[in-house]
Amino acid sequence: MSEWKEGAPSGGEGESGTEVSPGSRLPHAAPASAPGIFTLVLCTAMSVLALNMMLPSLVNIAREFGVSYGVASIAVAGYLGVTAVLQVVAGPLSDRYGRRPVMLVSLAIFTVASLGCLLATSITAFLGFRLMQGAMTAGYTLSMAIVRDMLPEREAASRIGYIGMAMGIGPMIGPAIGGGLDDLFGWRATFVVYAILGALTLIVCVVNLGETNWQRSTSFRQQLRSYPELFQSRRFWGYALCVAFSVAAFYTFLAGMPLVATSMLSLTAGQLGIGIGSITAGYICGGFLAGRLSRRYPLTTPVIAGRLIGATGLCAGLTLVSLGWVNVWVLFGATLFVGLGNGLTTPGASTGAMSVRPNLAGSASGLTGALVVGCGAIFTSLAGWIVPPTEGAAHLLGLMLLCTLLGLAAALAVRRIERRRIALA
Repeated sequence: MSEWKEGAPSGGEGESGTEVSPGSRLPHAAPASAPGIFTLVLCTAMSVLALNMMLPSLVNIAREFGVSYGVASIAVAGYLGVTAVLQVVAGPLSDRYGRRPVMLVSLAIFTVASLGCLLATSITAFLGFRLMQGAMTAGYTLSMAIVRDMLPEREAASRIGYIGMAMGIGPMIGPAIGGGLDDLFGWRATFVVYAILGALTLIVCVVNLGETNWQRSTSFRQQLRSYPELFQSRRFWGYALCVAFSVAAFYTFLAGMPLVATSMLSLTAGQLGIGIGSITAGYICGGFLAGRLSRRYPLTTPVIAGRLIGATGLCAGLTLVSLGWVNVWVLFGATLFVGLGNGLTTPGASTGAMSVRPNLAGSASGLTGALVVGCGAIFTSLAGWIVPPTEGAAHLLGLMLLCTLLGLAAALAVRRIERRRIALA
């Protein structure tokens, strides 16, 4: 815990040429304000659970309210849309007013909205409160900004890698917990758990989450004057797009693999669940590697390595599929490398996006998160159009490979920019 209490860095630089040592610290950062890593893991995990723990209940929700499954699924699609917007809003608000108040307000809204979903008597009320639950997206956005506030660039990437390991457990256990609660007590039980977890997380943050943003702007007008340097930065867009395309491969996997696995491999729902968990297991391993490597090498090294690992696995999978080797080991083995590569890439790329203007780390984190959701929505739709109901393994792996290569291109562009900037320094 001591390394969290050294103060906040002023490291990072814009493309204007002004540079501050990544290892430097703000002299006025209060040591007591550093939150524990458990708090940040809890907040990031909650942002994942808020999305996926209720997924197994969609059919029963539609049945109880007498609506189609398509209407009930707005609880997912609408939620994602709201989170994309709220990430863009929450980040700048935290740059202006601080991370702590925005996080606390978001948790309070999530808790109240969970109670609203629990007590809803109509689909309209349920969906309205469900969209309000999107406030929990601040848990991830602000946790990333808090890490960047407290640690220099490479240390931040390392810590985000370790947090990502813990966060990766959410997609693996969330649906299983939600499905079990639904089977035992009905779908409303999931929202009882949401309300309890939201309240507990709020209490933890009140006690342990001190303020870490010691470079707050004095007004939105002053803050807006700083945005052009962020938005015009090729480094920022390179890192942000690298994250977005990398995660898009994961979204594509989620959209297309259930169809491919059931039509070509005849997997049961239970077998499919285990297979889907393979990409998350890879992500957890990649997060561990990122935590170890990010301290030793420049940010772009693990970022590019992750893209190459993902592309290699998918190329191998495509080759075997084209030769007629279509089985569980080939498909899920190839996608395991995607998870491994994503776990290695996203900590460094996320940190890089937040390091262009450290005083706007919240805005950078929020905008990156919105790009991730938007890019994921695009490639999820493409998977629905491109992957055929039968014989779709090659189409799915090819689309995932496209995402991975686009992320690699963005990472290589950032490395060229970094080398040119160093050469001119």
